[in-house]
Amino acid sequence: MTTFDFGSTTRRPAERWASFGIIGAAILLGIVVLSRSDHHPRTDDAEVFANLIGIAPQVEGHIVDLRVHDNQFVRKGELLFIIDPRPYQYALERAESSQSALEGQISDEQRKIAAEVSEVSVASAGIDTAQADLSHWEAAIDQSQADISNAEQGVAKTRAEWLYAHNNLNRIEPLLEKQFVTVDQVDRARSLEQAQAQGLKQAESQLLVAQAQLKSTRAQYQQAAATLAESRARHEQAEHSVLTLEPLVNQRGDRSAEIKTARYNLDNCWVYAPFDAIVTNLTIAEGHYAHVGQQVFTLIDARTWWALANFREGQLHHIRPGMHAVVYLMSRPSERFHGVVDSVGYGVTPDPDVIGRFEQGLPDVQRTLNWVHLAARYPVRVRLENPPADAVRIGETAVVTVDGH
Repeated sequence: MTTFDFGSTTRRPAERWASFGIIGAAILLGIVVLSRSDHHPRTDDAEVFANLIGIAPQVEGHIVDLRVHDNQFVRKGELLFIIDPRPYQYALERAESSQSALEGQISDEQRKIAAEVSEVSVASAGIDTAQADLSHWEAAIDQSQADISNAEQGVAKTRAEWLYAHNNLNRIEPLLEKQFVTVDQVDRARSLEQAQAQGLKQAESQLLVAQAQLKSTRAQYQQAAATLAESRARHEQAEHSVLTLEPLVNQRGDRSAEIKTARYNLDNCWVYAPFDAIVTNLTIAEGHYAHVGQQVFTLIDARTWWALANFREGQLHHIRPGMHAVVYLMSRPSERFHGVVDSVGYGVTPDPDVIGRFEQGLPDVQRTLNWVHLAARYPVRVRLENPPADAVRIGETAVVTVDGH
C-alpha cells in the first residue's frame, strides 16, 4: 500500500524558492561588492608617510648648547642647537678690521693723490712762468741786438767825424807857421778833434756795453730755456707719480664679501627649526663635534601627513587627484581619518623576472612562463586632513578607501 506525504510535497516549492532567493541575493551581493570595489577602491597595503629632512649644519664646531631631545615636537623658528660661535666671531672681526684698514689706506692714498695733483698744478704754473721768462729774454735779445746795431752805427758815425776833425787839425797846423791860419782856428780844430775823439771813445764804450748786454741776455735766455725744460720734466714726473685708487677700490668688493661670509657663518652657528617638526634619531649630546653637511639628527615634517597606499593597476582608472578618501590606522582601528588624493603614481620598478634587465647591449629577457600574472601595484598618495599630532607616525599600517566623490 502506497502512502503520500502531503506535508513534504508542499514544502519543496518553498524550499526551492528560498534557495533561489539565497542564490540571487548572493549574486546581487557579489555584484554590489564588485561594483563597490571598482568604484570605491580599497587597499590594506598602505603606510603613513611624511616628509623628513636631515639637519646638517653649514658650519662646523662643537655643539655647546643642545636645546632638544629625541621625539620632541618643535615649532618653526625654535632653536635646536648652538655651535661654538667664537671662531666665527673672530673671523667676522678680522674681516671688519681688514675692511677698516682698507678704507684707511684709501683715505691716505686720496690725500697723497691730492698732494700730487697739487704738485702737478704747481709744475704746470712753473712751466707757464718759465715760458713767459723765455719769451721775455727772447725779446731782450732782440732789443740788445738792436742796441748793438745802433751803437755800431754811432761808432761809425763818430769815427768818421773824428777822422775828419783829426785830418783837419793835421792839415791846418802846418799852416800856422806860415800864418795862413790863426791860432784861434788851430785851437778850435784841436778842441773839435779832441771832442770827437772823446765822443768816439764813448760810442765805442756804448758798443761794448751793448755787446756785453747781449751776452748777458743770451745767458739769461739759456737759463730761462733750461728752467723751462726743468719745469716740463718736473711736470711730467709729477703726472706720472700721481697714484690711482682703482686697485684699492677694487678690493672693496672682496672685503665686503668676506664680511658677509663671516657674518653668514656666524649666524649659522644658531640652528633653528625650518618648520613645525618632530625630532627623531637624536643620538648626540652637548660637546659633539658637528661637521659641515653631516647629518646630526632628523626632523619629521609635522605639517602634512600622507597615507601611501598601493592600489592594483586595474583600480587606478577610478582614482583621481582631489577625490575624498577614508583612512583607518591599525593603531586606532575604530577612528576614521579623512583625506584627499594628492597624486597617483606613474611608475614602479619593472619586474626583472618578466621583462628582464635593461643594460648595455641587448635586452635580457627571461625565458619563463608564468601561468598566473599578478597585477602591478602603483602608489597613491592620500593627504590626511588635520590628523591629531599624537595619532600618526611614519610607517604605521593603514587601510585606505577612495570614495570616488
